[in-house]
Amino acid sequence: MTRLWDKGLPLDERILKFTVGEDHQLDERLLKYDVLASIAHTQMLEKQGLLTPLDSKAICDGLKKLRQQHAQGQWSISLEEEDVHGALEARLLELIGPAGGRMHLGRSRNDQVLVALRLYLKDAANMLQLGAQAVSEALDSLAKRQGDIPLPGYTHMQPAMPSSVSLWAKGFAAEIRDDARGLNAAKSRSDINPLGSAAGYGTPGIDIDRESTTKQLGFSSAHEPVTAVQLSRGKAEASLTFEIALLLGDLSRLASDLLLFYTSEFAFVTLPHEMTTGSSIMPQKRNPDVLELVRSTQAVATGALTEILSITTKLNSGYQRDLQRIKAPLFRVIDLANDTLGIMEHTLKGISFKANNIHMKSELNAAEQANRLAVEEGIPFREAYRRIAGLLDEIDS
Repeated sequence: MTRLWDKGLPLDERILKFTVGEDHQLDERLLKYDVLASIAHTQMLEKQGLLTPLDSKAICDGLKKLRQQHAQGQWSISLEEEDVHGALEARLLELIGPAGGRMHLGRSRNDQVLVALRLYLKDAANMLQLGAQAVSEALDSLAKRQGDIPLPGYTHMQPAMPSSVSLWAKGFAAEIRDDARGLNAAKSRSDINPLGSAAGYGTPGIDIDRESTTKQLGFSSAHEPVTAVQLSRGKAEASLTFEIALLLGDLSRLASDLLLFYTSEFAFVTLPHEMTTGSSIMPQKRNPDVLELVRSTQAVATGALTEILSITTKLNSGYQRDLQRIKAPLFRVIDLANDTLGIMEHTLKGISFKANNIHMKSELNAAEQANRLAVEEGIPFREAYRRIAGLLDEIDS
């Protein structure tokens, strides 16, 4: 096949496999976004008089047809096509003839991939925001169902003060909503249009309208100057991954609490049997594997963030192919976060606190007693603190 950069010379097959890697498979999720951007670019070229209305219509109709066929599973991106851009242009040429090659005027694969990525990242952030909201609502529902059940509050892994299922659940709900706000804030770096920057230095010799594609694709502004576009690579990706790491950190801590509460020593909560797994050797075991896997997710996100940041470290200005390797950790952590949010929402609906197993020792009220003593007798809190501590020591002895 003829590639976008083909100059008529053969390419070593081992080089092809190494340089493409898994990029053609990863790009499957970017196809619909590349089509959207290609249509916007094509229509802009028509408005600027750089493309005839007939060619513009043929290109746009062809792209829509290819998108539909791809969504229906009629074709996928092959190794030989390298990436989504090569696949679409090659198949468009087959579909409509030479006019298909005219849509690349004023573009490079460098701004093509970035516009598709940014459109995808905005959608991914919105998707994860909805997932985080759903988990928060599941925690609110748990608080509503069983919020009145007393629960020890812990510091240093020791019972410390009285709490409740409501306080516990709503605390996590509030922080996960905060994570949703962080995901929304992370979209700002994806909300600027890179189209028109081409390989990083603009489109000399032709007059394009960057505001047209900016408006059509729903970006807040065009990315200026054009030399800033390739310098920005990795920043939007790292910003979203960082916010995902914070979200998964809160879900990991939530899972850690539930794992502790599920132990036979605590037995504060129960899970339906269908949400637990068994042991291959111990007939009595019911294991909360789902929560253990949730607990590990932040480590995966932190690794992905380190990978993304390390790839861009000390790169020279302009495009470098190292940047291709950002896709794998980025997509992996987005998928993990989406799956984790869905499974935690589902799991929380099956969690039930066992009030009869939760014993509140009187010593949990020590801080309240010290506060009351200080107020009633008008003494410094530190003196009241020592008196209550002394009374507790006498009880223990």
